[in-house]
Amino acid sequence: MKISDFQTKDVINIVDGRKLGQVSDLELDLRQGRIDSIVVPNYTKFFGLFGGGGTDVVIPWRNIVKIGTDVVLVRMDDAKAFRGDEDEAQAR
Repeated sequence: MKISDFQTKDVINIVDGRKLGQVSDLELDLRQGRIDSIVVPNYTKFFGLFGGGGTDVVIPWRNIVKIGTDVVLVRMDDAKAFRGDEDEAQAR
């Protein structure tokens, strides 16, 4: 599978059914020759138009449940991993 194949798939969290976005990058372990994680941009603002975007969501390879023809299903139990800027704003 090519990286361009990954970038066209939606990433869905099976814990809450939430669409996280599409894969923007991969983190590789060059020593082991394997993919460590996928990276999905997390836009917390309205379509990323106001104030840029959020932080990237890094999803470890072990959290990928299934790679289908249209979607990548992941299991992410930690909801805080998806909030980024929203949590920082509430903490202030």
